[in-house]
Amino acid sequence: MEPLSDADRRKWDESNDRHFYESPRYVTHADDAFLDRLTALYDDLFDPGDDVFDAMGSWVSHFPEMELGRVIGHGLNEAELRANDRYDEWFTQDLNRERTLPLADDSVDVVCCALSVQYLQWPTAVFAEFNRICNDDGLVVVSFSNRMFPTKAIRAWREASMDERAELVASYFTVGGMEVQKRIMEVPRVGDPFYALVGGWVPVVD
Repeated sequence: MEPLSDADRRKWDESNDRHFYESPRYVTHADDAFLDRLTALYDDLFDPGDDVFDAMGSWVSHFPEMELGRVIGHGLNEAELRANDRYDEWFTQDLNRERTLPLADDSVDVVCCALSVQYLQWPTAVFAEFNRICNDDGLVVVSFSNRMFPTKAIRAWREASMDERAELVASYFTVGGMEVQKRIMEVPRVGDPFYALVGGWVPVVD
């Protein structure tokens, strides 16, 4: 079942997302503690040599200092993607307008989506694509905090609590044919909350 209604998908700014992101923003979108926690999570989940797809990425990916295989970046700003020294290759694509990824089936070991899931208007199709490109033993890692560009976040996200947002992301995994294997929900006394869901493919049983 589609987790979002038409009303849920609405944004305050319904203009083309490419216009909003056409100027590079060389900033991080969470505090240092969040980013350190994200790097530590990746370090736990990645294996050396993994092929990684960094969805809705930017100029920095917060990956651990580990020798990875092919690293593919995706986003909406060419300058930011070009500046990311972890990417072996990258491409731009608006996932709210074109939801089919130009990657082969089972072509990566890990899909990462950090601090960006709140902008997806059609998550069912996008998470199905994450499932398609990720191999059977692979993982999809979605992380988020309470920060956002409010004019570009969908209504369902803007109006939800952090725990409700975690449930929303869990539903994206489910409709994409995946199962959430790990949930991390950490709310420090000071600083940005750290939320991450990790999941993977669910085998079909006849």
